[in-house]
Amino acid sequence: MRSRLNGLFAAAAACTVALSSTHGQNAPPTLMLRGDVILATRQRAKSGDVALRPAIDRLRKDAEKAMVAPLIAVTDKRSMMPPSNDAHDYYSLSPYWWPDPAKADGLPYIRRDGETNPESKRDLDQPRLATMSDRVQTLALAWWLTDDAKFAEQAANQLRTWFIDPATRMTPHLRYAQLVRGNDKERGSGIIDSRGFMDVLDAVVLLEASKAWTPADDKALRTWFAEYLVWLRNSPNGRTEKAAKNNHGSWYAAQTSAYALFAGDSALTREIIGDVKARIGWQIQPDGKQPEELARTRSYHYSNFNIDALSRIAEMGRWVGIDLWNFKSPNGGSLVAALDRMAPFVDRQNEWPDPQLDPVKADLLLDTFRKARLALGDAKYDDVVAKLPARDANSDRSLLLYSVSPAAGGRK
Repeated sequence: MRSRLNGLFAAAAACTVALSSTHGQNAPPTLMLRGDVILATRQRAKSGDVALRPAIDRLRKDAEKAMVAPLIAVTDKRSMMPPSNDAHDYYSLSPYWWPDPAKADGLPYIRRDGETNPESKRDLDQPRLATMSDRVQTLALAWWLTDDAKFAEQAANQLRTWFIDPATRMTPHLRYAQLVRGNDKERGSGIIDSRGFMDVLDAVVLLEASKAWTPADDKALRTWFAEYLVWLRNSPNGRTEKAAKNNHGSWYAAQTSAYALFAGDSALTREIIGDVKARIGWQIQPDGKQPEELARTRSYHYSNFNIDALSRIAEMGRWVGIDLWNFKSPNGGSLVAALDRMAPFVDRQNEWPDPQLDPVKADLLLDTFRKARLALGDAKYDDVVAKLPARDANSDRSLLLYSVSPAAGGRK
């Protein structure tokens, strides 16, 4: 394992040199986001493009909130400790498991798919990780677009707190993620909790051009993710999640390909992304249905959730010469088919023919279909976005990340 880590560290060091860029002059080599688009967004914002103003204002407002919020650490636990009793170990409870009303102590918990137990959000690390990842992206993007150095400094402080500082750093594993009370078995399904780390990686690529993020910081963070990738690929938890047929397997592939790409291991990235072709074949039918997700009580949400994972992988495929956006499996299933099945229901989810306990929020759908519009160059997705509330569409961050120039063409 040590030789493997050394190889990853060397590749990461080389990758750091290759990825360096000058802020505001060159497109940042972001992994999932498109650097040329973010550069164009910056230039448009600097020129006072009124179409971007609501989204820029909202981003700055979110960044200002992050500036005054306490830094988040995995060691913030007060009452809920993992089985190891080590606050550095990530710990969460599976959200859809509840006390068994037929048992005096409620144990073992029983599953109620789609219904979140509030207990899973109290003094546990899943909400901490999600908030931390969102704040880092918010601050890094705000710095990139506004040149306000305080945002980069706060993002760097948050990254050091979660990943680097010996007093507060997270141990690079998820052995105790999404545990179930009354069941002492570790669960690979908890690995999906760390999907927010993918946004952290692109934020770090942006921050590499700032004075706030040092070469020592970068080396330490890349070391952390190299160790985490080794655990993901070699632990029983990781192997279980890799084999998952539903969105869990897609998010495992998305995470491992992102961490491999961040480490500079293009061969491993290509291998992981290449294997996703088979996944698309068994997950998506020719008519765009995703049977594994349709079996859920929130099937519209999970159909979109799986597309989110696959589309992130498709964006990374550009770095290793694999086109998943336009790929069609031998049985006819494709990412485009899955998108097109969801598209007619963005504004009439109550007519979705499969179970859906609650509506999917507009921001999630805006992100999905704006990304598709950018990647596929198909203007029909503009019509999908136009069906969503204009107030959300005009101020949502996806406008900054996936904006298409008004002069850009598209096939109808």
